[in-house]
Amino acid sequence: MELHGNYNHPITVKKRIYSSKEDLWNLISKPGYLNLIHPFCKQNNVISWKLSNHSDELIYLNNLKYIRDFVKWNKKNGYELVIGEKNKKKSLVKWNISLVNNKTYLSITVYPYLMNQYPKIISFLPYLIYIEPMLKSYLNSVLMGINWYLKTKKPVSKNQFGKHKWFS
Repeated sequence: MELHGNYNHPITVKKRIYSSKEDLWNLISKPGYLNLIHPFCKQNNVISWKLSNHSDELIYLNNLKYIRDFVKWNKKNGYELVIGEKNKKKSLVKWNISLVNNKTYLSITVYPYLMNQYPKIISFLPYLIYIEPMLKSYLNSVLMGINWYLKTKKPVSKNQFGKHKWFS
């Protein structure tokens, strides 16, 4: 697994989740859960879902295949994973569950490898204008999918919250 060390600034989206912390954890720690909540997921296949080794494959609607290797598992609070195409550079992603005034929140933070090969002076503007808004839109859709599923107990439909240029 190749991690690209010089990550651009992270991108975080945090949303209130209308469920208990326990119900949220039970959902996002379940093998294959992206099949239920992810609006751009064609298929989520488990590679390994053992106590100390979690990994799966996410096939997007446009047939792009990403492997998710979980590197830190913090039971009932979240996890960290690296995601990307097989044998290519990966982005680091942190999922964190928190309680604020007895309300449940989930934040997803992405440390993207995109444009890291360029000097910051060159990559700053494209990153700010294009990559950051696209990632925020994507993360918002995933978090809306989690809320939808926890509220209705029905799987999210494809592109339910709008299409995405990178994954639809």
